[in-house]
Amino acid sequence: MPINTLTELLDSQRIKYTVITHSVAYTAQGIAALTHIPGQELAKTVIVNLEDTLAMAVLPASSQVDLAALRAATGAKSVALAKEADFMHCFPGCETGAMPPFGNLYGMQVFVDESLTKDKEIAFNAGSHRELMRLAYEDFARVVKPKILHFAVPRMRAA
Repeated sequence: MPINTLTELLDSQRIKYTVITHSVAYTAQGIAALTHIPGQELAKTVIVNLEDTLAMAVLPASSQVDLAALRAATGAKSVALAKEADFMHCFPGCETGAMPPFGNLYGMQVFVDESLTKDKEIAFNAGSHRELMRLAYEDFARVVKPKILHFAVPRMRAA
């Protein structure tokens, strides 16, 4: 179970965290509404393909990835959203779309949008569509060592 791996990692680093159990929800915005966590503080993990290498783009639930900005910020020649079939095997025990933003556990580089660094705490999926973890952003950054970039833009609403 991914949550067990996460709790072991965080406990070994003496990091305080909270596990939040909620009703099943599949979208970051839905989870934010169910758990009463502002969309800005709920971090979602989007898997991207940078020049044929999978990486995690971590950004607020209330935002979406600007692929052109991510390409420019990373200096990659090509950046695209990864297809589920391309990354499902990379996250054993995780439900698709509920991967925690700990690329260090999965051999992936992690890019965090700078807007998340302004939050004292962040929450994120802990491997299932029913559990979140919440911890200090500072502790998350210390363990994951993400590269901080600007690539998130406000989510476009359907008309």
